[in-house]
Amino acid sequence: MNLLENLPRVMPAGTCAIIDSNSWQRPPVFDWLQENGNVTDEEMYRTFNCGVGMVLCVAEADVEPTLRLLTEQGESASVIGRIETATGDSEQVIVNERRSENP
Repeated sequence: MNLLENLPRVMPAGTCAIIDSNSWQRPPVFDWLQENGNVTDEEMYRTFNCGVGMVLCVAEADVEPTLRLLTEQGESASVIGRIETATGDSEQVIVNERRSENP
């Protein structure tokens, strides 16, 4: 799964996904690939899942029950973003800039 192309397939027209790339632990292999392959952030999210195994889009009221159910089933789940109304010509998926862990 890649975040930039697959996520819009389940989103209604006129919406935009705002993804917080700091909300999950990205496996070090993706940092290595990006650095050694000189790959841009956009291309990383277009090509790889960067450690996100699956995305579920649920109504805000269903977030906590969904997280609880997944946890009860032995899954590790977290909120990685939100769906908003798109403005103008905005991209359908926006991934914020990763903050370096080494200041």
